[in-house]
Amino acid sequence: MNGALAWTCKLSRSLAAHASWIVIAAAVVAFCWPELFGWVIGNTQTTILGFIMLSMGLTLKPEDFRVLAQRPWDICIGTAAQFGLMPMIAFTLWHIFDLDPAIAVGIMLVGCCPGGVSSNIMSYLCHGDVAFSVGMTTVSTLLAPVVTPLLMFWLAGQAVEVNGWGMFLNILIVTLIPVSVGFALNIWLGHKPQFSSIQTIMPGLGVLALSCIVGGVVSVVHDNLLAGGIALFLTTFAVVFAHNSLGYATSYLAGKAFGFSKPKNRTISIEVGMQNAGLATNLASNFFIVTMPLAVVPCAISCAWHSISGTLLASLFSHRDRLKSQVQAPTSAA
Repeated sequence: MNGALAWTCKLSRSLAAHASWIVIAAAVVAFCWPELFGWVIGNTQTTILGFIMLSMGLTLKPEDFRVLAQRPWDICIGTAAQFGLMPMIAFTLWHIFDLDPAIAVGIMLVGCCPGGVSSNIMSYLCHGDVAFSVGMTTVSTLLAPVVTPLLMFWLAGQAVEVNGWGMFLNILIVTLIPVSVGFALNIWLGHKPQFSSIQTIMPGLGVLALSCIVGGVVSVVHDNLLAGGIALFLTTFAVVFAHNSLGYATSYLAGKAFGFSKPKNRTISIEVGMQNAGLATNLASNFFIVTMPLAVVPCAISCAWHSISGTLLASLFSHRDRLKSQVQAPTSAA
């Protein structure tokens, strides 16, 4: 049994380490054989996303919330950047490039969502401030049921009908409730070895769950993607790339403007740039799939690209640290 558990934990770590490529593989498979993911729709998709957020809640501990009281200024700045920069960047891209309304709604949804759960891992990999990252993710997720619908209503409400109340309930069900349940379970059962084993395998299961969501979205918009051709994909990817990259850059500069340390600058950059695109995908599928089926395309692309770009950025930060240490080593020796 111990051997099987060890193998499962190892598999989970491998899945988490290769999350980007697994999500991309799911998208490719769904595009070639859409019937394989046709079941990931409606309540099934919502349940899967709830499971992902439950896995986030299982990692939270009481000390994570102490960061909010110990460092309120840092959290306020980070949260303001999260819900200020990303929506405004999306709004600006929409009007500068005169985007198709459906693509615009999709990128706006991504911009108005909270930070993604994998941003905490990226902060750890690049020697960022992990406690700050967890604090930002927690606060933005707790605020999302209210803030995300309000931002969509203010920034996109004149161009498209926004069901603010429906979004509030949806986000409440798929984020706040699962995260709260996971947190409660961690307090209640966190001291038990069996529970620790479950926590260990959750990241891998989360990657598989996110892959199912992306595959389901691609299967739904398969015909529309074929009709739009490569031009639609390239245009949408360019918008996603610009939105994500500008999020990384502007939030890093915001951190420097407020005198943040290097670890905190790295964390706020990754935390703001990497959005919970899975939630955006779910919102697009539930509220815009009938009138604007292509709205889910930027969300689905963001699911894959944010994981890739976050990994690349964390690797870049770590590479810079290694180069700096190599330069300083000969000097110290001399």
